[in-house]
Amino acid sequence: MKTISLIGSTGSIGTQVCNVVRRHPDKFKIESIVAHSSADTFLAQVQEFKPKFCALVDEDAGKKIASQIPDGVRFAYGAENAKDAIAYGEIAFISATGFAGLQYSLQAIALKKNIALANKETLVCGGELVMRQIKGAGIELMPVDSEHSALWQALSFRKNAPYRRLIITASGGPFYGYTKEQLKEVTPSSALKHPTWNMGAKITIDSATLLNKGFEVIEAKWLYDCPIEKIDTVVQRESIVHSLVEFEDCSILAQMSYPTMEIPIQLALTYPDRLDTALKPLDFNTLGALHFLPLNRKDFPCYDLALTALEKGDNYACALNGVGEIAVHAFLQGKIPFLGIAETIENALEKTERMKADSFGALRETDARARALAKEYISLTRMEP
Repeated sequence: MKTISLIGSTGSIGTQVCNVVRRHPDKFKIESIVAHSSADTFLAQVQEFKPKFCALVDEDAGKKIASQIPDGVRFAYGAENAKDAIAYGEIAFISATGFAGLQYSLQAIALKKNIALANKETLVCGGELVMRQIKGAGIELMPVDSEHSALWQALSFRKNAPYRRLIITASGGPFYGYTKEQLKEVTPSSALKHPTWNMGAKITIDSATLLNKGFEVIEAKWLYDCPIEKIDTVVQRESIVHSLVEFEDCSILAQMSYPTMEIPIQLALTYPDRLDTALKPLDFNTLGALHFLPLNRKDFPCYDLALTALEKGDNYACALNGVGEIAVHAFLQGKIPFLGIAETIENALEKTERMKADSFGALRETDARARALAKEYISLTRMEP
């Protein structure tokens, strides 16, 4: 039986991890659970799975439910205390959102825990540092993003397998083919209506701007030690083909399924084995045509900025992530227009001071500076939403 520390238990990914454990209770046990502030969902999970340790990052929320934690379960609250969860379990499943996920990942590496990684910021912000430390620790990193899980599967679970090209697919989001004039009319409610996936608000907006796809290119660079010239992105509107790998003989392997995170989430836990997911298999008799369309870099400013940050190197991708979080939040609050997300990111990247991304301290400083630049630009610039 594999034991798990689940970081970010109440979000979309975390709740699906719980589904995997329910589906295969003889294979998995959750030994620790961390959530941010969703106290009701968190408490229900603790009462169901009875981990050895549980924690809420939000102190106020933690104080309110402290008396309801079951006997025999150690409970803590606050960001510092929550990090104790990593000490439990064989596998650290990092599904916490935001920059905070990086610190959990680094702590797991220090404790030589295998990592199932659903936190983009770990590699977007700290790819160089994280992959160097993983290599030194001799541990496994199992990617959970559907695109990177697809690449991992096509490479036969070998991150050092030879290949000619990695091809990441994108749905194109709800606004593929829109003109700039049409994009000026985009509202938060329309941007939150993803055509094929059901995700949290932040990642749904990142998918609408294609910033998320830029993040995935950055992640692929670090996961597979791959130069940007060997990473392509193509729009696959139906979200059936989740990514592809081209080999030296020009053959291409693809991983396909209906749009679901259940497969990559479960596979990260069952690897190298595959177990039943109780999902509907692809029906090729009713599937219909699959469409592949170009993703032109300059048509999507946020995607272009992400690739630019990767090309600049050092701490620029970390700055990209920090300012992106602030810009998306401002858009969802109606403070800036949809196109203002890219404007805010571009302004911050222009003002970012180059710094080696070789320590958590440097990354934390970059992240804080990027957020400050974004907030300053938004407050001083009149962008009519």
